[in-house]
Amino acid sequence: MKTIILKWNKISLVKRIFAGIILGVILALVVPKATGIAIFGSLFVSALKAVAPILVLFLVMSTISNHKKGIQTNMKKIIVLYGIGTFLAGFVAVGASFIFPVSLSLVTETAEMTSPESIVEVLKNLLFQVVDNPANALLSANYIGILAWAILLGLALKGVNDTTKNLITHFSDAISKIVTWVIQFAPFGIMGLVFETITTNGLISLLDYGKLLFVLIGCMLFIALVVNPLIVFLNTRENPYPLVFSCLRESGITAFFTRSSAANIPINMRLCEKLKLNPDTYSVSIPLGATINMAGAAVTISVLTLAAVHTLGIQVDFGTALILSVLSAIAATGASGVPGGSLLLIPLACSLFGISNDIAMQVVGVGFIIGVLQDSFETALNSSSDVLFTATAEYAKQRKEDKRAIVST
Repeated sequence: MKTIILKWNKISLVKRIFAGIILGVILALVVPKATGIAIFGSLFVSALKAVAPILVLFLVMSTISNHKKGIQTNMKKIIVLYGIGTFLAGFVAVGASFIFPVSLSLVTETAEMTSPESIVEVLKNLLFQVVDNPANALLSANYIGILAWAILLGLALKGVNDTTKNLITHFSDAISKIVTWVIQFAPFGIMGLVFETITTNGLISLLDYGKLLFVLIGCMLFIALVVNPLIVFLNTRENPYPLVFSCLRESGITAFFTRSSAANIPINMRLCEKLKLNPDTYSVSIPLGATINMAGAAVTISVLTLAAVHTLGIQVDFGTALILSVLSAIAATGASGVPGGSLLLIPLACSLFGISNDIAMQVVGVGFIIGVLQDSFETALNSSSDVLFTATAEYAKQRKEDKRAIVST
């Protein structure tokens, strides 16, 4: 048994995950009533969600407390890239919605949900997350609050003796070790998630929304395979696709099936370590990106809002719709602080065009129907680009340093 385990662990994790995907599909087709298989997926996602908050707290706290003066973290560059990526995603979604207008079959029943009334409310919710009780932030996986407390504690601990700092570092290392153990079960977790998706939801039922899904998924793929690579190239002046495909393969696949940016934080941390990025940077940028880097959410908000516009026959010029791309980018940044995520920000965007809340909530209902694929692609785009932009900022910095070295010699 030990020999089998050692041979299994020597196989690339990506190959093992693909094996899990294939096995999940086969089991769903052969033994669809074996519902116990789905528990592997639930356990895997729960384990990742359980370890992620405490990992972020100790990793960021350890990084900040041990940070030495003069070491640049590149956070400003990364935040700028997050903002540009999210805005361009909204812009592409607006353009695609005009090229491929989609109409919806709305019903009379409205979903009993509440959505934010204004962008001010979204930002206010985001601000209150910053000052959340630290215990509650950990329990509710409020990563903005966790980040805020981790940074404050890290700064407060900068002046303590090395023994205390080493203790915090050892705790951080121990939690990181637990993360590696959890990730080893990814193939079985993905197998369970694939099995549950196919047997529970059934992808055939989504065909009625084929055109809407075509626009949504098409926009997200265009962002992932064209826009993001262009951003990387403009910053690094190198072929962006090896890095892009690496991020999609090792981060995007797990995010697609877990459908949780929070659960994917440990996966992204591991990928950053594999890419040999600066831990002082990625220990902060990855959990921050899981909260504010929301290109997929910007696409969802823009496409579904304009689908409502086209359905109601509202005449909108491109200039007005362009404002939507700005609004969706800002709203998407606060999506994690709103129950229901990006879908419940649709009524806020609809209000820009005078669409009533009753109609807007019906659009939200459509969003939940297609959520099996919409949320999977959205999370994959959001999470994989966290690593992509973190690596881009570091490679761009290294390029400048190399250029300066050549000039000086």
